Amino acid sequence: MRGRYPSGPEFVLKLRGSDLAKKRALVLLETLMGKWRVQEACARLELSEQRLDQIRIDGLQGMVDALEPRPSGRPAKVLSPAELEVEQLQARIAELEAEKKAALIRAELAVTLPQARAVESKKASRSPRRKKRRPAARKRL
Repeated sequence: MRGRYPSGPEFVLKLRGSDLAKKRALVLLETLMGKWRVQEACARLELSEQRLDQIRIDGLQGMVDALEPRPSGRPAKVLSPAELEVEQLQARIAELEAEKKAALIRAELAVTLPQARAVESKKASRSPRRKKRRPAARKRL
């Protein structure tokens, strides 16, 4: 058989948590493996059988809950009310800045367009006009 041997219950000691929680988890796993009888585990942890049973149920239920399948990927970020308000205000600022730019462009166009119309009308007045033809006089007979 290839590969390394799996870690036993002592792996619990490498996890994060208080020393008491690690000791309880270690004794529970060893009890499940058959290393200790329930009375011996109770003596090691200084607990009653009822309390040991409660701890075993809670610990195993927590493990089962943690191993439930979950959607893949990073969970959606949940914003606090303050963070949500900051995001909304930033969006409003961006919207107002866009409106300000549009207003500046409209003002610039309003100043520029009348001058362009005046230049066009001057060019139009300089162009030669056609003379209106008078109807030819009728010859009298």
